[in-house]
Amino acid sequence: MQPLLHPLPLALLGLCIGSFLNVVVHRLPRMLERQWWQDVAEQLGDADSHARTLGRAPAPLLADSAGALRQALDALPALTLSRPRSRCPHCAAPIAWHDNLPLLGWLKRRGRCAACGARIALRYPLVEGGTALLFAAIGAHFEGQAVALLWCAVAAALLAAALIDWDTTLLPDALTLPLLWAGLVAAALGWTALPLSQSLWGAVAGYLSLWSVYWIFKLATGKEGMGYGDFKLMAALGAWFGAWMIIPMLLLASLLGAVVGIGMKLNHSLREGRYVPFGPFLAGAGLMAMLAGARTMQGWIGWTF
Repeated sequence: MQPLLHPLPLALLGLCIGSFLNVVVHRLPRMLERQWWQDVAEQLGDADSHARTLGRAPAPLLADSAGALRQALDALPALTLSRPRSRCPHCAAPIAWHDNLPLLGWLKRRGRCAACGARIALRYPLVEGGTALLFAAIGAHFEGQAVALLWCAVAAALLAAALIDWDTTLLPDALTLPLLWAGLVAAALGWTALPLSQSLWGAVAGYLSLWSVYWIFKLATGKEGMGYGDFKLMAALGAWFGAWMIIPMLLLASLLGAVVGIGMKLNHSLREGRYVPFGPFLAGAGLMAMLAGARTMQGWIGWTF
């Protein structure tokens, strides 16, 4: 398999994975929203829970609302990462397989839908091309080692988490928690150079670092400065890179976030609430740690271990 682990084959794999990541980024938040509304419907229809919490039977209006919500949810078409097949976001026309080829399909149609002619966002080929370049860089860094495939999977998860957080300010557990457990398992099996003890304490330190910042900020201001998904993502990064990399990654993520935030403020492009999600910059710091190496990043802040 060694010839397949070099930059060019991994770049081709990255094109295909990048195409799938576009689907994940678009659909996973919507799948989560559906699940949340299903939870709402179940809670509205739970008369026992209503009585325990409020001390009285639910009003008929709540039962009617629960039933109407269930009917509306049941009427929706299936939505998973594989169903329905890829379609135009404007006219909902299915996309032919030859128009859905990574990068080539977008170039072939010059960025427009074959059915309605609507413009298809440039981000789709950028994600595909960016994933290809990222996989190629991993192949060059690990020089044909089988562990390159493992780090490609980590990179894909970080990229998907970053894009979803940027779009929605959500960091789904479906990405952060498997990434955390995979880091611990990889260390336990010896697939990475990180001993299991360092991986474990890295996860603990990563979670507690941002958890502490969250509570200090909340107690001081009464406001929430970040979401719990950031804690879990930092814990996952700690599991892959160890406790000694927490501070370098946090410093790099904070620097990147500050630069982008200031640029957006000067450009008057900050979203409502004047905030910038932190997850994309944590993911970027993780990718930098992967490609630059722990010693290089620690050297940037004068650390030597």
